Amino acid sequence: MSFPYLGETKELNEVTRKEAGGSFAALPNGVTHYEMAGPENGQPVVFVHGFSVPCFIFDPTFSPLANAGFRAIRYDLFGRGYSDRPHAKYNIDLFVNQLADLLNALRLGQVDLIGLSMGGPITTAFTDKHPERVRKHVLIDPAGVRAVALSSLLKAVELRYVGELLLGLFGSETMIKGAASDFFSPALIEEFRARYAVQMQYRGFKRAILSSIRSGMLGSFYEYYLRVGRLRKPTLLFWGKDDTTVPFEYSNDLLAAMPHATLHAVEKSGHIPHYEKPGVINPILEKFLGD
Repeated sequence: MSFPYLGETKELNEVTRKEAGGSFAALPNGVTHYEMAGPENGQPVVFVHGFSVPCFIFDPTFSPLANAGFRAIRYDLFGRGYSDRPHAKYNIDLFVNQLADLLNALRLGQVDLIGLSMGGPITTAFTDKHPERVRKHVLIDPAGVRAVALSSLLKAVELRYVGELLLGLFGSETMIKGAASDFFSPALIEEFRARYAVQMQYRGFKRAILSSIRSGMLGSFYEYYLRVGRLRKPTLLFWGKDDTTVPFEYSNDLLAAMPHATLHAVEKSGHIPHYEKPGVINPILEKFLGD
């Protein structure tokens, strides 16, 4: 019997997924929600989101890239958004395989990858495993440069049964507040909080989050960055100067592993600079991908 997480009252199925829009792919590990836009013959650019916020986080960048002639693809990681919450270990292998399976299902060959936060380790590990399938790589405030310093709460969440109880009773508001802390400016937070909360009503969300923590997704993936750095693929790096989730100073460590990467520090921006400063990010991104 599954733990009864408060607030998870709905099942993901064909009926409830109708409100999502987009498309769905039945992959080996579960159904994946995705969206595609832009010309069919455009260069494919695949967006991979972070730890808990689903693919709507790319709204300010997804459509502009599609309008600029790229074939833009974004999707929800397993356990998030409208993708399935399989009973599995939510580790790096699960997420890398999901990306590979989705590209295969969509019959995409070589692509450009954009990894935000936890999407950084995922796109980097994918590139390490499938270097021939990646043309260019973009990292936005990537996680995994160093392990996240766990708070007392997160340390407790790692404990069996204790984690289920804490997330089940108190997790919803704590997670929403945590996601909202990614912003530098408060102006966008209320709308963001409302959209973030939608996914939390579907059963399996908190179980997936808990498994991700216990499976090391908040740990260090520095060895992946080092190995992919040796490939010297064209790499663009954005980092919010006021990021409190993955501090800007970590960019020095990443550049040590990937010295060929081009860093753009984004002033007055937190953990999601593309969301807060699209007017700054999008022209640089379009030029990098178009060259």
